[in-house]
Amino acid sequence: MTEAVFKLKSPQASPYRELPHNIEAEQALLGAILINNEAFHRVADFLKANHFFEPLHGEIFEVISELIRSNKVANPITLKTFFPATLVVAGMSIAQYVARLAAEATTIINAVDYGRTIYDLAVRRELIRVAEDMLNGAFEAPVDCAPADQIQHAEQLLYEIAETGRYGGGFETFETALDSAIDRAAEAYQARAGFLALQPVSRTSMPKWEVCSQQTSSSSPVGPAWERHL
Repeated sequence: MTEAVFKLKSPQASPYRELPHNIEAEQALLGAILINNEAFHRVADFLKANHFFEPLHGEIFEVISELIRSNKVANPITLKTFFPATLVVAGMSIAQYVARLAAEATTIINAVDYGRTIYDLAVRRELIRVAEDMLNGAFEAPVDCAPADQIQHAEQLLYEIAETGRYGGGFETFETALDSAIDRAAEAYQARAGFLALQPVSRTSMPKWEVCSQQTSSSSPVGPAWERHL
């Protein structure tokens, strides 16, 4: 889908800036997946349904994900049964809209690029949300809320955005990101000091490990520690 041949909403002049989004990229990616389910596996490790700006596209992507992960085929025929027949999208029924998405898609070569575009825009929207929260918090802060506390809260939110969504790594929780950070630290130590034996501990306490350095001539591997009108 090289050009936007149809849109969900007619353009209207607005006094406010719109949140960053790309409806055409969302349509192109969904269409590519529908004509070749292999395209899904190229973006599944980092792209989630909530990254789509258009809620319907997120719902379509979620159904596609469930079908493919259940070893079923996701195409316009199998997809339309999961949506109300009365759902109207840009003057089309849901079955017609999904079929149009597939018909306008010609290749899956650009699927990863479309997925990254959708993801990047979702991160930008999240940054805007955090910035708005910071702004409102600064204007309407209660008496007992110190500026230092607001700064700390903002830093935590920004850190979570930076650490919980990376290409190729999926959208991780903070605990998963913590485990990954510990693993990377262990690998870095092994590269310098030799053999590293990890002792598993509960995450409720501070991470602990027991280091056993051995001078060897060769390195030893370490084991894996609705009706709707849009």
